[in-house]
Amino acid sequence: MDIMKKSLLLLFIIAFASCNSDHSASQNEAFKPNILWLVAEDMSPTIPSFGDSTIITPNLSRLAAEGVCYDNFYSPAPVCAPARSAIALGMYPTRIGSNHMRTGPWFSDNITEQVLEWYKTTVPEDIPIYEAIPPDGALMLSQYMQSNGYYCTNNAKRDYQFIMPPGAWNESSNKAHWRNRNEQQPFFAVFNFGVTHESAIWNKKLDSLYVPDDLEVEVPPYLPQNEIGQKDVRKMYSNIMRIDEQVGKILEELEADGLLESTIIFWYTDHGGPLPRQKRLLYDSGLKVPLIIRFPNALYKGTRNDEMISFIDLAPTVLDMTRSKHFCPYFDGASFAPIGFSQVAELQEKERQYIFAAADRFDEVSDHSRAVRDKRYKYIKHYEPQKSMHLAVGYRKQMASQRELDRMHQEGTLDAIQSLWYRDTKPEEELFDTEMDPHEIHNLADDPAYADKLMELRAANQEWIKATHDLCLQDEHELIKKIWPDGKQPVSQSPRIVLEEQMIILESEFPSEQISYRWKSDDSKAWQYYIDKIPAKVGDEIEVIAHRIGYKSSTIISKKIDE
Repeated sequence: MDIMKKSLLLLFIIAFASCNSDHSASQNEAFKPNILWLVAEDMSPTIPSFGDSTIITPNLSRLAAEGVCYDNFYSPAPVCAPARSAIALGMYPTRIGSNHMRTGPWFSDNITEQVLEWYKTTVPEDIPIYEAIPPDGALMLSQYMQSNGYYCTNNAKRDYQFIMPPGAWNESSNKAHWRNRNEQQPFFAVFNFGVTHESAIWNKKLDSLYVPDDLEVEVPPYLPQNEIGQKDVRKMYSNIMRIDEQVGKILEELEADGLLESTIIFWYTDHGGPLPRQKRLLYDSGLKVPLIIRFPNALYKGTRNDEMISFIDLAPTVLDMTRSKHFCPYFDGASFAPIGFSQVAELQEKERQYIFAAADRFDEVSDHSRAVRDKRYKYIKHYEPQKSMHLAVGYRKQMASQRELDRMHQEGTLDAIQSLWYRDTKPEEELFDTEMDPHEIHNLADDPAYADKLMELRAANQEWIKATHDLCLQDEHELIKKIWPDGKQPVSQSPRIVLEEQMIILESEFPSEQISYRWKSDDSKAWQYYIDKIPAKVGDEIEVIAHRIGYKSSTIISKKIDE
């Protein structure tokens, strides 16, 4: 056990004893903390708590002062929908075929013709709409949490690369909130904040900056070193201040409800920064994100953790923290819950050695690259080196600094560092010393002094691809043929309704299918995830549906409950 873990263990013992002197050990074992996720979009660790003092973020700094900052937290994909699939399922997007951005307009509840037409303009003409299909029996974290007695709300991002199963959340809308639950029920609440999203850089509604117009900012060397680059960077910092304000409002509500000290608060972001050569790339600027966790009674406050942690670890960690008996056998991740908030008797001594990430299609542009990182070195394997390093994604061209880089490229005025991104071809392999070269500019792959490290990380990448049965390295058309035979989406089979002594039992021949139900008399018409027997409502009619993630939902069946 390393020094940091020993220190955390000692800190927990002291703090727990002082904060819980009137509680027995058995009471603590039964304690189910609320879980609150505050999730920003498109944001690197560019806040004071992670070493960037350009702006002040009082609410995030408070969380950091009262919690733990995780300095090595990474997304397995540098773009939102694939990353979100990993968060929801605890599996690598490449394992479940969700790493192409994106597979369909699954972010929308109402997939109208207008939405479909828009989607078709963002992907190659020959790529049909499809859903990723995880292994048989996989569930979303929110479904495991409901089975564990939690009220689960999502406000309101749901872009998972598959249609959200009916009843996956107790609520999933812009009005979803823990306040809508039975007050005695623990909650798992997710709030997503879009104000730091890439599109917010060019959003005219946000032109009024939270920072001075002449704020001195450090522009990364790969961006335009002029007023255009500075303006986009200022906009980024301004939006971070906006999200700090929004986080503060949620924390105020939590405190007003008297729930702060019974809630574990996670604040993190869905992948790296919004600027060119950040989002969509496998450099740390696209993968490395901040994570702060505040525990009840500010246990472990002001500490830092440098373990290698990935999004695939979030689901098993939350299930561990909430004493869940339900764990997916397909989880790629592992719990990093500290002692006292873990079912594990003692902290694991063996830490993860590497994190892994992948980049494939981004909208209309297809590519294939994989990355491996240890605490210091980053290895990137490009499987299509004949393609340009610069992926000309149309969506990104709305950003002023991207258009400026394009202009400079056309005029031949890019400097040596900026030109790296505009190379006509890519090296097959890249290796970076991220400690000495944080912007990942100097490729060491051909340096004999680093041959051993290159071979080590190359082998780790190959082993990861083999172990996870990487589905996305193959041609996307072949992937679709495998998961949708004959071009048709597989369909979930209808469940059965059994009435037994005024209790309703819902059954399926296929354990992988999740069953949901609703009552005709329910005005909300919201599906509820079936967990156990349901008391019959005489005179009412129950509707039932089955759904395996990635499959089409079954036909709805119903039964009138007679006296």
